[in-house]
Amino acid sequence: MERMEDYLNQFEVKSKNSSEEALARWRKLCNVVKNKKRRFRNTANLVMRVQAKDIRKKNKEKLRVALLVSKAAFHFIDAGQLSPYTYNVPDDVKSAGFGIDADELASIVDGHDIKKLRFHARVEGIADKLTTSATNGIIANGDNLKLRQKIFGFNKFDEKPPRGFWIFVWEAFQDLTLMILAVCAIVSLGVGIVTEGWPKGAYDGVGIGLSICIVVFVTAISDYRQSLQFRDLDKEKKKIFVQVTRDGYRQKVSIYDLVVGDLVHLSIGDLVPADGLFISGYSLLINESSLTGESEPVSVNKDSPFVLSGTKVQDGSANILITTVGMRTGWGKLMATLTEGGEDETPLQVKLNGVATIIGKIGLAFATVTFIVLTLRLIIEKSINHLAWSGADAVTIVNFFAIAVTIIVVAVPEGLPLAVTLSLAFAMKKMMNERALVRHLSACETMGSATCICSDKTGTLTTNHMAVVKVWICEIASKIENAREAENLRSKIPEIVLKLLFQSIFQNTGGEVVVTKEGKREILGTPTESALLELGLSLSGDFVAERRESKIVKVQPFNSAKKIMTVVVELPDGKHRAYCKGASEIVLKMCKNVVNANGEIDAMDEALSCHLMNVIDGFACEALRTLCLAFIELESSFSPEKEIPTNGYTFVAIVGIKDPVRPGVKEAVQVCKNAGILVRMVTGDNINTAKAIATECGILTEDGIAIEGPDFRVKSIEEMKNLIPKIQVMARSSPMDKHTLVKHLRTDLGEVVAVTGDGTNDAPALHEADIGLAMGIAGTEVAKESADVVILDDNFATIVNVAKWGRSVYINIQKFVQFQLTVNVVALIVNFVSACLTGTAPLTAVQLLWVNLIMDTLGALALATEPPNDELMKRMPVGRTGSFITREMWRNVIGQSIYQLIVMAVLEIEGTRLLGLHGSDAESVLNTLIFNSFVFCQVFNEINSREIEKINVLKGTFNNWIFIGVITSTVVFQIIMVQFLCNFSSTVPLDGKLWLISVLLGFLSMPIAVVIKCIPVKPKQPAQYNEYKRLPSGPDQLN
Repeated sequence: MERMEDYLNQFEVKSKNSSEEALARWRKLCNVVKNKKRRFRNTANLVMRVQAKDIRKKNKEKLRVALLVSKAAFHFIDAGQLSPYTYNVPDDVKSAGFGIDADELASIVDGHDIKKLRFHARVEGIADKLTTSATNGIIANGDNLKLRQKIFGFNKFDEKPPRGFWIFVWEAFQDLTLMILAVCAIVSLGVGIVTEGWPKGAYDGVGIGLSICIVVFVTAISDYRQSLQFRDLDKEKKKIFVQVTRDGYRQKVSIYDLVVGDLVHLSIGDLVPADGLFISGYSLLINESSLTGESEPVSVNKDSPFVLSGTKVQDGSANILITTVGMRTGWGKLMATLTEGGEDETPLQVKLNGVATIIGKIGLAFATVTFIVLTLRLIIEKSINHLAWSGADAVTIVNFFAIAVTIIVVAVPEGLPLAVTLSLAFAMKKMMNERALVRHLSACETMGSATCICSDKTGTLTTNHMAVVKVWICEIASKIENAREAENLRSKIPEIVLKLLFQSIFQNTGGEVVVTKEGKREILGTPTESALLELGLSLSGDFVAERRESKIVKVQPFNSAKKIMTVVVELPDGKHRAYCKGASEIVLKMCKNVVNANGEIDAMDEALSCHLMNVIDGFACEALRTLCLAFIELESSFSPEKEIPTNGYTFVAIVGIKDPVRPGVKEAVQVCKNAGILVRMVTGDNINTAKAIATECGILTEDGIAIEGPDFRVKSIEEMKNLIPKIQVMARSSPMDKHTLVKHLRTDLGEVVAVTGDGTNDAPALHEADIGLAMGIAGTEVAKESADVVILDDNFATIVNVAKWGRSVYINIQKFVQFQLTVNVVALIVNFVSACLTGTAPLTAVQLLWVNLIMDTLGALALATEPPNDELMKRMPVGRTGSFITREMWRNVIGQSIYQLIVMAVLEIEGTRLLGLHGSDAESVLNTLIFNSFVFCQVFNEINSREIEKINVLKGTFNNWIFIGVITSTVVFQIIMVQFLCNFSSTVPLDGKLWLISVLLGFLSMPIAVVIKCIPVKPKQPAQYNEYKRLPSGPDQLN
């Protein structure tokens, strides 16, 4: 066992971000493979990945050249030396009402062609030629949209057509051993008919042929169903929506419904859905690494307006004009190659490929020796008895060869790695129904090993339905939970302060208040922005009027690193003012003045600063999120190129935002604790707010530590090692604090870490973690792209469900491996020993094919699709170092194998005497009984395999109708084979007594399994993990 573990270490790959060398290495080690097309169907295409890298390099070089050409073009344009450019609009484009065609647009943006852009009167001119309004967008009637798609194309990428069922049938038949058996069947059929006549001589050949057909079709049906599940999941992954303006109204549309001429709104964390040109915006930084491999962000503005599909918004916001869609974009061409590259194989898939290789080599050796022994015995018998060779002897040798090949069929457990795919596909489909979208296969199984979850607070532990319920302004704190309280507050605030408050809210926002086509008012933006806008509206503020009064000059959008948002506006009198909002302590430190009860500005002294801090802490202790609003007057000469001041502000207000804890979160956290999974809260909020929520959720305990990000990041490596195991809450954390925490948990403490994230800056932590969990509602597209699982309802309880399903996948595969190893061991030894001792194999080729179907495809269906139960979350996690094939599994495999071998040996040696079999068909009856007993041993052992350690294997059986269906169909088909397909399966009908004996011998494996599970096994893993004790080994309670 230890040697096997050492060998399997060569089949180690990471759960994510494995090197190309590691992926190539295990493929080379898999040198005993029956069907390469099927075995490696769900593995990465390394050749296509190399091609994708080459495309990125070419894109990078092309953009570098384009940049140099653009600079040269600017120089020549300024000098008036640029040669004239001419362009003729194609007739079909002109007749459609447009002044520019798709190829011209593609060449402008993809080539960053300033010369052509100037020729077409820059962005405004191109908008006119596309009959698009820079403010109202396109006219969105059906005919116009269809016309644009006809002229400029669809925003879809070329994909390989889905495989049909018959492709899977063909691939299933590519199994080398099945092809050899097919040749044997043809030879056996021909020789048999010549020597024994029709139909007697055809039975063996036709029997093998029919068995091959059944194996191929059952395998193809299983694989085809898997492909349909993956196809459905792929459709879910591609459901991406963007904000556009059409007919003057903001609306969400699918990226696949975008057309050339659309006006798209981009903000931090968005994926650029198509090539386009910058119309308006602030501080737009684009990360083009997905397209070019270059990590340095690119600034996009009116002078350099080119935005490429597939890139990501790293900072800022903008409105862009869509110019090129689909396969005309560089991203479209790259995607065609990337999709061919496939997804990394999971650690379990690779590990089980290693197990299959080991067993395959053993089986190949056994099969070779079996064929040699059988053939030598026949030759020796002929020589000793001076018997002449005949056609019947040729059939016998062909049958010997067929048996040897069939032993390889049974011995090479091709179904092991494929069972992982089956189980993952099943789990992913079920998780989708439970609001979790698995983006990477490996996350499904890795989540089952998780020992730690680093969770956000907002929207994950809380509802993310925010409302301002308390405000401090003009030296008074007021509740504002209804319209009456809002009106009461308004009456207490001087008009000048109210005006400042409205400007602070409506000017300094990333949200919008819009009117829908139905005439209803709608607030767009994040929950925090929406809560502030709702506050302004409840105090009778007018969003549109306030925005019209002033002109926005510069915007510094909020991000989780700065924790503030600042906007500079030009007032009606020509003066400039900056409004700032953000984390309370940070904004408070930026202020030197405060607005008093009369609306006058007072200097802020130490006592007043302490008082405001106490107000903030008081709000936070009520579990309210706190934000502060402030402003500063700027000189009239302020320009966008200047830096916005970071101090000298005047303090306006504190708002307390209520975000209740989600129902069921406390119970979910307790489930994690029972499962040995430590939950940590990592948030950007105030530490008092974080502690209040963490205590309410049951995350923060008496012996746990709550720490702020600034304090954490100055700790030494040694201090961090001692501190991190005790940290339960980290407040005011930056993205790099989260990344550092995750890195230390993984590398220093050996934890398997799951991390939640929703922002662009969370991407490094999501990438570093073993499992990245992005929020489906609050999360940006960049966060979702970096994540392994998208939590569609942003609910912590869903994360716990993912962990439960992950454990289910891991344990289901262990059950299947235990079951298949038992069948492998017994089938190999029985046929080999029988061949050596008696010169015949008790199980024929057809019978072995049927056994292979039971243990491979049907066994995987039965055991790998077992739904999870609550008991899974009452055991400790496997962690990073746990053995996949445990000592408990080896105990069960060895125990059941010994029992089955004893049964087979007794029947083979003493069966005729013990059962009182007489007559010419005694041997046939005995061989049929051996075959029947062997199959029923597998049927009952399949039931035993439902639990590796527990005694009660029947609990929850009726919750898995697939398992019941497989067991029932196996028994029914076994009856048909034995009683009605005798000629093809080399059996004879059995009477009731012998059927009872067969079933009884199989059933006895169940009480024997109870005895085996009572044998204590010393665990290989440590007895304790993360302060959670390991469940006791040996028999468990019956319930």
